[in-house]
Amino acid sequence: MAPEFFFELSGESADMPAAEAAKCIEAEAGGSILSQGPGYVIASFDEKFLDSISNRIALTHSIGRYLGSYDPNDIKRISDIVLPEGTFAIRAKRFGGMMKDVDSQKLIIDIGKILSKHNDVNLKEPDVIVKMQMCDEVHLFIEERTIDRDALEKRKVSERPFFSPISLHPKFARTLINLTGAKVGDTLLDPFCGTGGIVIEAAEMGMKAIASDFDEEMILGCRENMEFYDLELEDFDVLDIDEIAERFGEVDIIATDPPYGRSTRTGGEEAMRIHSRAITSISKTLKSGGRAGIILPYNISSGDMQTEGIFEQHVHGSLSRHYHILRKT
Repeated sequence: MAPEFFFELSGESADMPAAEAAKCIEAEAGGSILSQGPGYVIASFDEKFLDSISNRIALTHSIGRYLGSYDPNDIKRISDIVLPEGTFAIRAKRFGGMMKDVDSQKLIIDIGKILSKHNDVNLKEPDVIVKMQMCDEVHLFIEERTIDRDALEKRKVSERPFFSPISLHPKFARTLINLTGAKVGDTLLDPFCGTGGIVIEAAEMGMKAIASDFDEEMILGCRENMEFYDLELEDFDVLDIDEIAERFGEVDIIATDPPYGRSTRTGGEEAMRIHSRAITSISKTLKSGGRAGIILPYNISSGDMQTEGIFEQHVHGSLSRHYHILRKT
């Protein structure tokens, strides 16, 4: 039987972190989701896929071996837990301010007393970190992987040699790609590549990245940024969105953040008109069964593609990003 793993999710969106985790597990391991709740996903898959999942996921803090879920007022079953050899420490976290009426420090002490019957406590340099997430229940897991957020920060727009202030943060570019279920080796096109934020993450994740944009300056800047991170584009061109199907043929995945807002470059064309043309062209360019991840400031539907999910991320004021995941049937 495959082991069970606990995903400690971040809180950037109500439902996007759990959906991203599910797609990463599906793409890398073909595993199954056992349960999920506020701030977590529990899944079963072969341990050999743990590295590949943790290396690509963006909206998760840590992943580890699942130990069990408990009522904070009834923790007797914790005595059944068998930790690996060595010392341990417990690290607790409330998700979204839940379980405010539970004394977390007392709970740590009570659980620690039970676990210390077989393992010694070492708060400074433990061999095993037992994470305790407090939300709908008290969930315990052994932390085995922490997600490297620093690497993503090093690729944010202000760190690139060519940049525009309008660009997705790498963790959200990566999330968009993950939500499409893209796999290593897939051909992924961003037809509004801008400074290259999405194709940078795609290439980092092992996909064949293709970039296009109607603005030649953006293509030049995108290529400069890719070279800066020692990454390669599979192909690139200066194109209007209507030209991508003829130029690139059928691709596995399209992930893109089209222009919108006053400060973006649209060549004078209304953004909504560009979006409408983009949906038609994207459908023509995808392989049958291929997926598109498209970010827009409003919800859209496509008669030629099936909507698999729409995830909303509040940005500021009245602006929200809507991450559309569409599949060509």
